[in-house]
This record gives sequence, C-alpha cells and structure tokens, in this order.
Amino acid sequence: MGFKESIYNHSPVFFQNILISAYGWQWKERRFGGIFKQEFYATKERENFSVEQWNNYQEQQLRKILLHSFEQVPFYKDTFTRAGLDFRKLSTLQSDSIATLPVLSKQDLRKWGTTTLLSSVREKKGAFFSSSGSTGTPTQILFSTVMHQRWMALFEQRVRSWAGVSSFIPRGMIGGRRVLPGAANTPPYYRYNYFEKQAYFSAYHISKKNSNNYLEGMLRHKVEYMTGYAMSNYFLAQFFKETGLQAPPLKAVITSSEKLTPEMREVFSIVYGCKSYDGWSGVEACGLISECEYGSLHISPDAGIIEVLDNNLQPVIAGEAGNVYCTGFVNYDQPLIRYAIGDQIILSKDHCGCGRNMPVVQEILGRVEDVVIGKDGRKMVRFHSVFNGIAVIKKAQVIQENTEQLHIKIIVERSLEKIEEQLIRSRIESQLGAINIQIEVVDEIPLNANGKFQAVISRVSTT
Repeated sequence: MGFKESIYNHSPVFFQNILISAYGWQWKERRFGGIFKQEFYATKERENFSVEQWNNYQEQQLRKILLHSFEQVPFYKDTFTRAGLDFRKLSTLQSDSIATLPVLSKQDLRKWGTTTLLSSVREKKGAFFSSSGSTGTPTQILFSTVMHQRWMALFEQRVRSWAGVSSFIPRGMIGGRRVLPGAANTPPYYRYNYFEKQAYFSAYHISKKNSNNYLEGMLRHKVEYMTGYAMSNYFLAQFFKETGLQAPPLKAVITSSEKLTPEMREVFSIVYGCKSYDGWSGVEACGLISECEYGSLHISPDAGIIEVLDNNLQPVIAGEAGNVYCTGFVNYDQPLIRYAIGDQIILSKDHCGCGRNMPVVQEILGRVEDVVIGKDGRKMVRFHSVFNGIAVIKKAQVIQENTEQLHIKIIVERSLEKIEEQLIRSRIESQLGAINIQIEVVDEIPLNANGKFQAVISRVSTT
C-alpha cells in the first residue's frame, strides 16, 4: 500500500472527499487544459467531412504516424525494415495498403511497451496507465499531457456531446476505483470530486439493501447523468426499480467496459427516463466507437484506422464478426500500429440518418462477463483490480462455484509467494466479504468455444 493510499484509508469520509477533490483538480487540468479546447472544436468540425475528405485525412495521418515510428521508435524501425518497408515506401503508403504492415500483438505491447515501443523523442509529462487486463495481464499505455488532451477532445465530442451531456455538469460514475478502504461495508458508498462535479460510487457494494444510500448520493450531488461499468449501472437501476425507490430523471446513461444490452436500455429508460449510449474504446486510445443521437454506433476515423479481420488477417464483409486491429492517430510517444486489441465487432451495411460520413458498426461483441454474487447480495463483474500490481501473474480467471466458494486459476512466471497469495485473498474479501477462496496455479486456462478468454465465470443463478 502506498503512502497516499494509506492516508486515504485512515481518514474520515469528509477528508477523503477533500483528497479526492484535490486529485480531481489535477486530473481536470491534465485532461481539459492546454490544447483541449482547440482540439475539441477541430474534432467537431471534422464531423462535416465527406467520405473523400475522411479518406484523405486518414491517409495523411497514417503516413505521418508511420514515418515518425520508422524514424523514432526502435521497435518499428526493426519490424518495418524486416518487412521490406523503408522511408520511401512508408511515405507513399495508401490507407488501403495497410495490410502490408506487420501486426502488433498484445504480447508485443506487454513485452516492449515501456522500452523499444517508445519514441526516442517524446512529448512532455508522460505517465503510464494500465488497461483493465480483462483478457489477461494489463498493458501499460503512455499518455503525454497533450496526447491526453487530444484523446479527451475526441471523447468529449463523440461520446458525451452526442449523448447531450458534458464533462462539466454534475455526473455519477461507477468504476473500479475503491472508495471504501479495505473490507469496509458501511455507508456512504460514494465519495465526491468537487472540481469535476463527480460523485464516484463503489462498484463493490451495490445491493438491494444498499441502494438507498446510492440514491442519496445521486440526489445530494444533483447527478445529471451516469457513466461507468454497464453491468454495475444496470444492477443499481434494477435495485431502484425492485425497491420502488424514486430515482431522479437523468439526461443519459453512458456505459463502458461491458456490452449494453436491450434489457439494460429498457431498465435505464424506465428508472431514469432517459436514453442510454453504448460505445467502445479502451486505455490504448487507438480507436473509438460511439453511439450518436440516432442510435447508431459510429467509428471515429480521426481516432485511428480500425480494421475488422478474420483469423487469417483478411477483411470480413459487413454483417460478419471480425477481430479488431487498430492503428491510432493520437499517440506518438507509443504508437500502436495494426494492434490486435482483442475485441470483436460487426460492421453494418447501413448508413445512419444523422448524416455523418463515419462508418457504422452493427454490434460490439465479446465484452459480456458473468456476474459474481456475494452472500449479502452484492453483484459485481470486474475483478481486474484483484491482480493489479502482482507482476508474477501472467493470466487469471475467477470462477464462482456458489455464494460460499470462489475458485481462482492463475498462470504464473514463478512460484506464488505467501504474501502475494494473501494479497489476492484480502482484495477479494474486500469486494465480496468472507468467502472460501481456492487458488490454483495452472499451466493453461482454456478458452471459450468462440476462442475468447473469459476472465470471470459464475455458476450461480442470477434469476
């Protein structure tokens, strides 16, 4: 446990709110200061592009990132050279010839992401952020301050603006950060970030019994829309519905991390009287899909090139599922070129009535994980924080046998030390309370029939 975390955990709630707000001020300045405003308006203006303008834009951005990578990034200098690609060929490469470039695997990003995949000339104030690791070991993604602002400009316009909200009005968030220290299970189950007008709700304490306290937090901080984990938001809204609690009307529910289902949309509409919006991106910041006001999912061509390919790296036709490969346009410090991000989508044959010449996605696949239920009724999905920072673990899977038993399968680089095993147990107990935990070191964790790794499996009925 770090010094700051230790202070937070031993502080009263009011001081925890002060600490969170101080962090929120720094976080807001990092993301929304500097070039954010000009990038935001440029992002909005590009939505008027014709198909030809988008094609020209992508071609220019592709060549720019390729030449930078060839000249400044050792990993790409080597891989491009071995593929027979030199400066001249890269400077004339057309976007429809992107298949001539090598693919970047998730394993390559994990292995080289903090060394040879970094540019020798970098932007200021870079910081590494971890992916969720829902399909294995987290990756480390480098965000400079201006890169962060470029990415947030895209996100603000294509996600929040399309949903009729902004980052500057009161909102609620349900995510993976722990707002209650240790195994605490006493209200309030939320903390407040004053400078970002954000009420941050615990994803680990949502239950019918606790739902009244969550409602109290929404009302107290005048929440106008909700964001965060789709399943956690759904559980909360469902509990409001079941208990008859009168939730405030919201402007939108913007979900992330898991698939937004028709059932979830219906419950959000009933409970909050608003539309909900699906989308797809990731910490890797190399591709963005978001839902417009007409209900269509659009690819943002200025975030990067998204290829949808089969297992032989051939493009799939619209209407068929394929693997997503991303070439990002916003991160020059750690370029991701033809990155196999590990998700699947289905492109649509249709156009959208909104009039934007941005590709339409029929469906985002492969993000539904099973639900784990605690003895006291708490429901949760995300377990990646259980394994964060334990470098010996290469891959892990959580299996719930019943409400009394969890089976944890892990693949390790060396023998698991007792202190590491205890850390796993204490983290799980802090989320679910007292429960029997079996930790099993294995050589391999089988994939599902569709070839996807499932991080969480529950054999407990949720009906």
